[in-house]
Amino acid sequence: MKVMHCKGALLLLVGTLSASAFGQSSMTARQAYPTGDTRTSILMIERIAPVDVRAGSAMEYRIRLTNLTDSPLTGIELTERLPGNFTAEGMSPEPSSRNGGEAVWQIARIDRRGVHDVTIRGKAGSSGAIEGCATVRLTTEYCGATKIVQPALQLTKEAPPEVMQCDPIPLRIVVTNTGTGVAEKVQVTDTLPDGWTTTGGQTELTFEAGNLFAGQSREFTATVRAARTGNFTNTASATEAGGLSAEATATTRVVKPALQLSKQGPDVRYLGRPAEFTLTVRNTGDAVARNLVVTDTVPGGLTFLAASDGGKYANGRVTWRLGELPAGQSRSVTVKLNTFQIGRMENTARAEAYCANADARAVLEVRGIPALLLEVVDLSDPIEVGGNVTYEITVLNQGSAAGTSIVIRCQIPGEQSYISADGPTDASTSGKVVTFAPLASLAPKATAKYRVTLKADSVQDVRFGVRMTADQLDSPVEETESTHQY
Repeated sequence: MKVMHCKGALLLLVGTLSASAFGQSSMTARQAYPTGDTRTSILMIERIAPVDVRAGSAMEYRIRLTNLTDSPLTGIELTERLPGNFTAEGMSPEPSSRNGGEAVWQIARIDRRGVHDVTIRGKAGSSGAIEGCATVRLTTEYCGATKIVQPALQLTKEAPPEVMQCDPIPLRIVVTNTGTGVAEKVQVTDTLPDGWTTTGGQTELTFEAGNLFAGQSREFTATVRAARTGNFTNTASATEAGGLSAEATATTRVVKPALQLSKQGPDVRYLGRPAEFTLTVRNTGDAVARNLVVTDTVPGGLTFLAASDGGKYANGRVTWRLGELPAGQSRSVTVKLNTFQIGRMENTARAEAYCANADARAVLEVRGIPALLLEVVDLSDPIEVGGNVTYEITVLNQGSAAGTSIVIRCQIPGEQSYISADGPTDASTSGKVVTFAPLASLAPKATAKYRVTLKADSVQDVRFGVRMTADQLDSPVEETESTHQY
């Protein structure tokens, strides 16, 4: 068998065949086109025929085309020049055309690794050789495709719709390539609203997402804090090397309770008298004040008596646990204290809730009550004319506060004359009046004693008079002592 190439066609010539009974033994001639090597060729051409056949007997032979590639072969034309010493009686499939000793098959397609057979039946002529020649023309098509892709960015941003100012604000950003192809060098930037910062103090977040394949997502999270309350819209953006971009926003309302605490009570109480204070806490913010606790510190000089609303006293403090206080509402509690020490008492209170606190104070002046008692006695009675009588004057402070600027004035009867006087302050006389200089202060429960000695000048029942004034007395206190002179 010889192979030759002719104008892009493969010509297969089959030489002389010896004769034997058809169907018992056959021979195959093959050629791989165009290299001769099935590993590098595209088409295998085979002629399968009996080894020999008796003259005048029926015979058939087959031409087989095999696609050696992984792509279909199209537009194939097979031309068989029938042997001269052979009478064709049938062909399968029927040729597309036949002209004298040539038959032509137009084969539209042989799939990848596919096979196409043409069978020719007939009779051998006289003894000798049968020669057949097949020509194959084919069109090979190789198509190259460039895939057109269109990446697309989608950005989603999540933040809580409402958050307490004291709480951290979690942010979640997801960037996705919803298109085809690769989105290259994707970067996500989130410029935080005014007043928002990261834990490190930054006001802008930047994330490198890198290259995103079709359908691929990357997620980024961050935690920020708000310096003030209000409604905030947070916008994040994504960009990519090819010019793609996307934006996403989330709105968060930042709220906070705001406490105001007031404390009302008396400005002045006298020693030993109780004082009641009212503490009022108001929530002027826009969020519920949770776990509200009010404490009142009892100052020294005051003692705890009672508290409303379950207030508990321990370690010098009264504590109320009031639970929740909604925005715009208030709550009042009272505490009753007793006074046991004179002075200026500053009473401090504090209200605390989650994310809020407030302080208040009240000043109570505890005063004492001076109670000055005046007593006058003559140390001897009756008195003989010409003898001396001594009057003892006692001032006792029975109250709880000091008496100040105490002045003692003595009125000498006409039947007596002045001899001497002594006491805690100096005495002076003017006519029948003895006056002691003011005693600056007389402490509670303290006593001051004065003595005035007079001479009995004539027989008479006389009355020695004493008058006491002090800063705390609205009117003078007067006392007399009767003495019989004989």
